[in-house]
Amino acid sequence: MTTHVTECRMYSPDAFEALEGLGEEDLTHLLLKAAKVPQASWLAYNSQVKVVVTLLGSHTLALIQAGAYISQGYYQLDQYLQVYQKQRLRLLQYRPKQAQSRYCDIYATFEASAAVMKRSQEKSASNALRLLEILLMLGSSVLPLQIFEEGWKGCKKTCDANNEATAIDEFSQDHISQLPSFMVPEGDEWDYFRLVEAVSLLASLSIVTRHNLDNDKGVSMHPLTHAWAKDRQDSNCQSVVWIATGCILGFSQSNTRFWQTQERLLLPHILSYLDIKVKKAFESASEAVISPILLKCGWVLLAMRQDLKLSHLIQDLLVELDQGANEPSRELLPLYDLQARSLRNVGQVKEAVDLLEKVVAIEATTLPETHPDRLASQHALAVVYEANGQVKEAVDLLEKVIAIRNTTLPETHPNRLASQHELAGAYRANGQVKEAVALLEKVIKIHNTTLPETHPNRLASQHALAGAYQANGQVKEAVALLEKVVEIRNTTLPKTHPNRLASQHELAGAYQVNGQVKEAVALLEKVVEIQAITLPEKHPSRLASQHALAITYQANGQVKEAVALLEKVVEIRNTTLPETHPDRLASQHALAGVYQANGQVKEAIALLEKVIEIQAITLPEKHPSRLASQHALAITYQANGQVKEAVALLEKVVEVKRMTLLASHPSRRVSEDALSYFLSLL
Repeated sequence: MTTHVTECRMYSPDAFEALEGLGEEDLTHLLLKAAKVPQASWLAYNSQVKVVVTLLGSHTLALIQAGAYISQGYYQLDQYLQVYQKQRLRLLQYRPKQAQSRYCDIYATFEASAAVMKRSQEKSASNALRLLEILLMLGSSVLPLQIFEEGWKGCKKTCDANNEATAIDEFSQDHISQLPSFMVPEGDEWDYFRLVEAVSLLASLSIVTRHNLDNDKGVSMHPLTHAWAKDRQDSNCQSVVWIATGCILGFSQSNTRFWQTQERLLLPHILSYLDIKVKKAFESASEAVISPILLKCGWVLLAMRQDLKLSHLIQDLLVELDQGANEPSRELLPLYDLQARSLRNVGQVKEAVDLLEKVVAIEATTLPETHPDRLASQHALAVVYEANGQVKEAVDLLEKVIAIRNTTLPETHPNRLASQHELAGAYRANGQVKEAVALLEKVIKIHNTTLPETHPNRLASQHALAGAYQANGQVKEAVALLEKVVEIRNTTLPKTHPNRLASQHELAGAYQVNGQVKEAVALLEKVVEIQAITLPEKHPSRLASQHALAITYQANGQVKEAVALLEKVVEIRNTTLPETHPDRLASQHALAGVYQANGQVKEAIALLEKVIEIQAITLPEKHPSRLASQHALAITYQANGQVKEAVALLEKVVEVKRMTLLASHPSRRVSEDALSYFLSLL
């Protein structure tokens, strides 16, 4: 017996052999032969062939048909991708006279399988067709089947609550009624049987492929099967199934840990699901049904850092709901809350502050001070305060939020830990490095006992602690921790993910301080290269990486490159940030350092004196950034022959550092050594 159905192994277990598909080389040769390309020219078509093979999912019959279509002169090989996207149905139904399958073309082959289910009177066949309709709204890659169980659980909570939705982002009984029959909230426990039965039927007909995941099962579809499933439905049916699928996605978000740990698998599905015009979505059902679905998808995009996709979704929502972008209404606060967080991630920090301040002000009049939504908005406002350089405001607000959450939530609650994490970051920015280290070590101790090592929250806190370690002079500890974080994120996140890039950025900084300058340069150049493609030139994260790369260039002796890059960063920050903003001052400080290294001592002095003048007004005298600028100015004074001024300034710096830093702290030792040298020059 020969068959692709693995269940038939039971009939001949000793002689069973899984037949794999053709290898890449064989597939490319198959396409080129079918397209009647002369063998002498095959190398010239190598890259074009790979595109078509990938597009058709290595499906042999599809490749034969594509080659036949090309060989008849309809299109050239390099035009197939564009033509396929526009005329998929025609291409996949093209029938060459030779090499036909028994069902004649790709779609006819799949349709034969669908006919089997349509003719069946079994409930399992009906469930299988319904499941197939849902899968086509998602991506063709592996989907964890646990999402249906989590959707049922979320649905059950709403059903048991038995109340109407009161907010624009809440699901109601209307959403429960949209779910497929195999997810009806009956009984007290999830019944996996109907889902498994439906999956088994689809797998037996080769419509889906089953996968064993770590703690779950999954299914995927061949890209061409997925295309067939989409093309065979009319628009009315698609609208109904789109809503049902959105309800499954939304209800499943009641388990945030599932979405966090399965982000890589779920991302292509949420993106495929949102491949719809928002206007069309609102035409398919009432605003009360569609708005919660899209908003819940929006929160997923936020967590997955799909920043541009989320920004476009919010703008479309505001248009369809006929709302202004800057004046939040009480009824639509969840939408504006989401928009503010989106603005922060796309680099529009000032706008995020303005919008969140309005949201917080409205909630102060409508919600008690201990309400989770009010605390969440205050937490978010504190985060954008810090990003906007309003560090003191961030510290004050987060301390207030934590005081409430410490009395209302257990110490292991994610929201309580999240606020402690953010407060530690604000402490570090405010010069309270020891407090930041202590708080983050406490958070991580809890994370280590409650979260797996790949969990995003655990990694984020380790990332933050490494930064605090570096600021506290514990450079080796910072490097070791960041290398671990980067290793995990490199395997769990795509290379363009902001969190992966942020950890690489932070590791490069630790490498530089640890004397591993070449490693730092290589890592930062890679980060900057990716951000140049994915972020606008004024985005804070892109500027921060360029700033860091310039400093690393200087440490590596590439002074001219450092000057050119920092001048560009300072120019942009001078036009986008207020003169007191810490990031603007930091880049001016760094530019002064490379000016001095480049022999532009007078320019360095003028720039540093201006920075210190502002810091004397905005920062306490023991703040690390203020002390660093004073140290740098003293060094520059000495280079300019102003030794007395250098000594006077360094004596003040050393006095403060001796009161605030351990004798072994690198920053204290550097200032003490410089002072000793300058005194010897007098």
